[in-house]
Amino acid sequence: MNIENKKIILFGGTSGIGLSTTIMLSKMGAKKIYAISRNPEKSNLSYTNVELVKTDVLNENDLLAFFKKIGKYDVLINAATGGERAIGPFMNMDLVGYRNSFKKLWGYTNTVRLGLKQLNKNGCIVLVSGSPARKCKAGQIALASVGGAVEAFSRSLAAEIKPIRINIVSPGIIDTPMIQLEGKERDDFYRNVTKENLIPRPGKAEEVTQAIIFAIQNDFITGTTIDVDGGWLSS
Repeated sequence: MNIENKKIILFGGTSGIGLSTTIMLSKMGAKKIYAISRNPEKSNLSYTNVELVKTDVLNENDLLAFFKKIGKYDVLINAATGGERAIGPFMNMDLVGYRNSFKKLWGYTNTVRLGLKQLNKNGCIVLVSGSPARKCKAGQIALASVGGAVEAFSRSLAAEIKPIRINIVSPGIIDTPMIQLEGKERDDFYRNVTKENLIPRPGKAEEVTQAIIFAIQNDFITGTTIDVDGGWLSS
């Protein structure tokens, strides 16, 4: 698919990987990009082909109204986290926190289910998962459970929605604002969590964006996962 002149919806499009993707798609000549988040007022995006939209992926009524308003479009991307992520050993974990981690899955299924009706038949969907889905480290069981569910959902759906394509981009450790540490503390954190990877550094949001762009442009892939993990799975 040629991105130029395409109409694109990007949930989670104002921060981290989503923000990087919004910027790159804008520069590649997309006709219109709807960059959606719960707090778009915090963004300083000012591209003429980008419209900021305030919507919660868990609010089905708002999503229905949004999709009805914009009409037909070409690409659906969801990089929204859903808001909550439980970290730590399962036996010590607050089960409410564990269940709330699945808000990411519900946000993804909401946007796909409600967005498919307006998506052009030669369009595509890209969802963002994470490396714990297939190689879980200690304390990541909630991330692994949710990521695994997102990937299974996408693979299963691919056959049902053809010729529309759906693919997953799976990042490893990426340097984004989600980690709120600063200075040496931030550097030490990323050094520690990536030291066993084949590429011992955190990835950049732009490096994940490149994989999202590939998933959009390559018309011969569907139901697959593209890893951008610095060698996490191979380490």
